[in-house]
Amino acid sequence: MSGVHAALGIGLLAANALAAGWGAVAWARGEPSVAFWPLLRVAQVFVVVQAVLGLLLLARGDRAHDDLHVLYGIAPLVVSLVSEGLRVGVAQRELEGIEDVEALDRPKQVAIARRVALGEMGIMTIGAFLILTLALRAYQTGA
Repeated sequence: MSGVHAALGIGLLAANALAAGWGAVAWARGEPSVAFWPLLRVAQVFVVVQAVLGLLLLARGDRAHDDLHVLYGIAPLVVSLVSEGLRVGVAQRELEGIEDVEALDRPKQVAIARRVALGEMGIMTIGAFLILTLALRAYQTGA
């Protein structure tokens, strides 16, 4: 099972690198990307599956080469959850002080939606980069 864990680790690295890179380019261009979200969700699935598998290996009695490997293996899950929590706040901040979004004219609604989409994408991109660095460290400590 540890071979599967290692293979999933490589998939996690690739998926998060792709999501982070795609998100960074789109954010830098100021263009919200629809394709970013499925890439991010695939990367998050890798994080969850990898963390669960790692915990199952620990429960089975397999020992990580280094206690830091466990820490670096669980940290991406925490980063993913915290990033999702921070993402929720973007819309709240953008809508602060606006009584009725429906009452705004269409261009203002679109501008708000664009700022929300870019802000959410920025936060999740930073999260994907953090996950990538933590997963690289986990891979190094587990090899």
